[in-house]
Amino acid sequence: MSETVKAAVAALNKKLDGKGFAGVAKFVIEGKGSLVVDENGARIGDDEADVTLTADTETFRAIIEGEKNPTTAFMTGRLKVDGDMGAAMRLAGTLA
Repeated sequence: MSETVKAAVAALNKKLDGKGFAGVAKFVIEGKGSLVVDENGARIGDDEADVTLTADTETFRAIIEGEKNPTTAFMTGRLKVDGDMGAAMRLAGTLA
């Protein structure tokens, strides 16, 4: 698995602060791999999910670091969402 995905898992777990996420969300970082966020936190994986969010490395990093709002990224086409939009909005609130 890529160093980008490993770093993303660490950053997400730090941001989640041990709280996890009510549901299952998958992040696909284009060309790098995927990770899953659930009630146990973030981990490398490609499991079935309620919602799948896809972005390039730069967009994903900006969202995690708080430089880009996930909703804005979606509205401008930088973040693709497939599945439960309600879960995506809950996750966006968790990442803010």
